[in-house]
Amino acid sequence: MLSDFSYAQEAAAIAPGVSGTALFQMLLGLTLIVGILFFGAYFLRKLNGGRSFGHSGPLRVVGGLMLSVRERIVLVELGDTWIVVGIVPGQIKTLLTLPKGEIPDVNPGEKPFGLWLKQVTERKK
Repeated sequence: MLSDFSYAQEAAAIAPGVSGTALFQMLLGLTLIVGILFFGAYFLRKLNGGRSFGHSGPLRVVGGLMLSVRERIVLVELGDTWIVVGIVPGQIKTLLTLPKGEIPDVNPGEKPFGLWLKQVTERKK
């Protein structure tokens, strides 16, 4: 038991505590490295025009709909053409090809949710 106590005293004598300036230098260096990483990511995003890497080209995803966890339908724009694609595990199929245009309003008789919410809140006042 006495030998364990003497070992702890020797270890404390060999490795003195970290001084305040060393701790400050360590934190300053760490902050500088993290700042450089964030600046690099910001610079690369600006250099790439805000697009993710690997997504430059004529294709653009206009929208999509998840049917289930593994199935979805995606609207892809290619030049002046829209292609509706069905995606399932291991397979991609073209469902429809149509000219580029505006996405039609699915329910033209219904009010947008924001307008409906505004009218409901005004009625309560």
